[in-house]
Amino acid sequence: MGNCCVTPTGASSSQKKVKGKKKEKKNPFFGDDYAVTNGSGNADKLWVLKEPTGRDILARYDLGRELGRGEFGVTYLCTDINTGEKFACKSISKKKLRTAVDIEDVRREVEIMKHLPAHPNIVSLKASYEDDSAVHIVMELCEGGELFDRIVARGHYTERAAAAVMRTIVEVVQMCRRHGVMHRDLKPENFLFANKKETSALKAIDFGLSVFFKPGERFNEIVGSPYYMAPEVLKRNYGPEVDVWSAGVILYILLCGVPPFWAETEQGVAQAIIRSVIDFKRDPWPRVSDNAKDLVMKMLNPDPKLRLTAQQVLEHPWIQNAKKAPNVPLGETVRARLKQFSVMNKLKKRALRVIAEHLSVEEAAGIKGGL
Repeated sequence: MGNCCVTPTGASSSQKKVKGKKKEKKNPFFGDDYAVTNGSGNADKLWVLKEPTGRDILARYDLGRELGRGEFGVTYLCTDINTGEKFACKSISKKKLRTAVDIEDVRREVEIMKHLPAHPNIVSLKASYEDDSAVHIVMELCEGGELFDRIVARGHYTERAAAAVMRTIVEVVQMCRRHGVMHRDLKPENFLFANKKETSALKAIDFGLSVFFKPGERFNEIVGSPYYMAPEVLKRNYGPEVDVWSAGVILYILLCGVPPFWAETEQGVAQAIIRSVIDFKRDPWPRVSDNAKDLVMKMLNPDPKLRLTAQQVLEHPWIQNAKKAPNVPLGETVRARLKQFSVMNKLKKRALRVIAEHLSVEEAAGIKGGL
């Protein structure tokens, strides 16, 4: 569900008072099924999670400074009261869950994080709590910053570095697919470094749009972020191959600093994706190795049946020989473009969040993927 999190300490629902005899308006999505599922027997309460760790997060964790803010809530630094260990707490306000789809997305996100086995490049779920006002997801803390920010901060950025990053991203895709999970929202912002060390692991952090899938199952819901959507998503008929496409878009950006399919409007971006014409002429592409360009082409094949699988990407010569990939800087132009693209994305996110606060349920659903 994007960057989300907690109600500040002390703002529990028990402290809220109802003035006079005025009744609070019931949320139309509070249903018997949620109450029954959680054994509360109270159909007026919305219970999102099937098996939360507990109801009172403050009995185990102290909530500290804000780490991030999203459409659905705020992420806080949280500390285990017993051990002093630091985590990130992503708390989702139930008031922000406006539709049954929103509710199911949160529930599914937690279920997927529970389902995926431990992996060095996937953020781990520590616990999940649910009280009357919010869902709290306690996760491994990543303090090393976003992927593009780390690249921009480096003075030396090469194909070799890009190959190492791509191997990590595709290994995450492969792990998800092996366990019946389609991510559906792979993008640079959804990868954080665990810490600030140069050798820090890169981790996938957000499974808010992910779904379970069965072999041969097709999906028609348009979700994700415009630049990274596969053509078949726009055509409303897709499967797990979309994650390799999104990884291919990330690879293209890593190598030249701009998305392969660009336009001033989302409609224009969609049209460019459908056309799937890839530009290898602009700087720095003439200096990029043929192996790298070959991999980009094969990951961005508009036909999902001909597109490389995650396993085939990992077996590609450019990935297999990552340590031998050109170690020549891709140039200041690429770093400058990456910085500009990263800043633009952050500004756009802030603008969308402000807009979302004033939209109807239907309008808000329309921009959900862009958050």
